[in-house]
Amino acid sequence: MSKSKIIRLIFPQWQGGNITNLIQDLTPNDASQGYYLGAYLLNFLAPETVNQTITIPVSKDINRTEEHGIIGYKYILKQTKDALNIIKELNPDKILTLGGECSVSVPPFTYLADKYNNDIAMIWIDAHPDITLPDDRTYNGYHAMAAAAIMGKGDKDIISALPAQISPDRILFVGLRDWEREDIKQRQKEYSIKHLTPADVAKTSSKVLDWIKATGAKHVVIHFDMDVLDPNEIIPAVGIVPDGMKINEVTRVINDISKESDIVGLTIAEPMPKTAIKLRNMLRQMPLMD
Repeated sequence: MSKSKIIRLIFPQWQGGNITNLIQDLTPNDASQGYYLGAYLLNFLAPETVNQTITIPVSKDINRTEEHGIIGYKYILKQTKDALNIIKELNPDKILTLGGECSVSVPPFTYLADKYNNDIAMIWIDAHPDITLPDDRTYNGYHAMAAAAIMGKGDKDIISALPAQISPDRILFVGLRDWEREDIKQRQKEYSIKHLTPADVAKTSSKVLDWIKATGAKHVVIHFDMDVLDPNEIIPAVGIVPDGMKINEVTRVINDISKESDIVGLTIAEPMPKTAIKLRNMLRQMPLMD
């Protein structure tokens, strides 16, 4: 059998997060673009790879406007199309994506769903379900719409650019503990998307593995939003919802899945490296740095 072609995708998309009011110890610009630095930091910290590494070009224009209920809409639409064009040209079998806010999973996961004829199950490891819609007019950050977009729900121009969709019955939320709004909880019920809490996976991955087996899917994509982690152990992201998953629990779940299923896509998203940003700003004030 031929070896699978794997690529590492650095996707520093930051425009989908509207988070400045949640980070009081950074300037609005630094907070907004923290995900940009986070993507490169993840790649720096990750093990060296023999696989091809590709960086998706992302605008750093700090001026974002809201269109169609989405902040930074024109950049997100363009970068989504650019990412898909690059991925399609490379034609990988498996993709590791380092983001960036949660919407970085949308292009690689829908590409993989198309490549494998929708024989895909999606594990969304996140404190939040990310099924907000632009028409809700309650929050305009596209990162909170990422899972919905993968299902084919949301802005028509973004959705029409995606090569495939993943059905809600092939999606499992893991680590979910904050719906933020009652309408999101009701929407999850309407979509019939199942979820597991941090307590459900604290000791064993069996419920995740049983769910995957029940779908009959041969391939799996996994989205890991770092805000699923318990803030009492580490705070690597913006969210600080208590009683989250421990690091060893997340890695155990993902590795247990890899033993039973063919993982073709893995995204690590939402790093907010506040300490690194502060150190960078300090260095910028030093002489001889130019």
